[in-house]
Amino acid sequence: MKMAGRDTYGKGGEPAAPSVMLAPLAGITDLPFRKLVHSFGADLVVSEMVASHDLLNARPGAREKAELGFDQAATAVQLAGREPYWMAEAAKHAEAAGARIIDINMGCPAKKVTGGLSGSALLRDLDLAISLVRAVVAAVGVPVTLKTRLGWDESSLNAAELARRAEAEGITRLTIHGRTRCQFYKGQADWAAIKPIVDAVNIPVIANGDITDLASARAALAASGAAGIMVGRGAQGRPWLLNQLRAQLRGAPMPAAPTRAEMTKMVQGHYAEMIDFYGPKLGLRVARKHLGWYMDEIGAPKPARHAVLTASDPGHVRALLAQCFENAEHTVAA
Repeated sequence: MKMAGRDTYGKGGEPAAPSVMLAPLAGITDLPFRKLVHSFGADLVVSEMVASHDLLNARPGAREKAELGFDQAATAVQLAGREPYWMAEAAKHAEAAGARIIDINMGCPAKKVTGGLSGSALLRDLDLAISLVRAVVAAVGVPVTLKTRLGWDESSLNAAELARRAEAEGITRLTIHGRTRCQFYKGQADWAAIKPIVDAVNIPVIANGDITDLASARAALAASGAAGIMVGRGAQGRPWLLNQLRAQLRGAPMPAAPTRAEMTKMVQGHYAEMIDFYGPKLGLRVARKHLGWYMDEIGAPKPARHAVLTASDPGHVRALLAQCFENAEHTVAA
């Protein structure tokens, strides 16, 4: 009998200590950023969402979204789709390429995704949602996980039902963003609303949404009863944050944030990785958001920030970055 695989990051019930994971973020959690976050310390990093058809058809950009790096054990690739056959085929492809965990997206609220009956639109058709889960679990030998939201809207909070049915089909872990699809990212994530989902299943449930520091991490865990947290936007410009949260939640001393010199070296290295991964032209564009967050973190002067983000030659950007960090207003925040 084929086994769906066990979840390395929580083997039934609550783990001994809260797990801290990097959320999938469109246009952000590519391989260079995931490797950087993982180098500081994280229990799991998740790729950008990639559509099953795009991955199989080698659509431009799909490889970059799903490429894992064969040495990255604590990594998941996230797939989206609405057709069981193509989701299963994409999962097989990702597993063959080195994926250690397949995550199914049923939480993306974007209209271009839900309009195609993928992402959080699946919360409106649980039978279809479960058919995708069943197909993917049957197709691969690695653990299959699921990320979703509380429901489509406030009148249909059906994530607990989805969770029970997905667990019965072999899902090994759930991540719940504490908002409905119709909330998008507005208002405050409702971590307490995750608690009924935690109570409905025996597999680990991870809380997601608005977790940006130790206080919000502790509050999310307390309100939800979850086995861990997933951090998204809070890691932008602070790839060391997950390691700090992980240590503090486990009662260990908080690791220091990088010194100015260490951060300068880190940013230059991350920039070089992005240029190498995407090529100079695309790499320049992709890198700008990350460089902007890093410069925000150190309070870079506006003229220096503008110069870095508008330069069109990678070598010039590196020189400007060195000057920017040397002249920044304050040290890196802990």
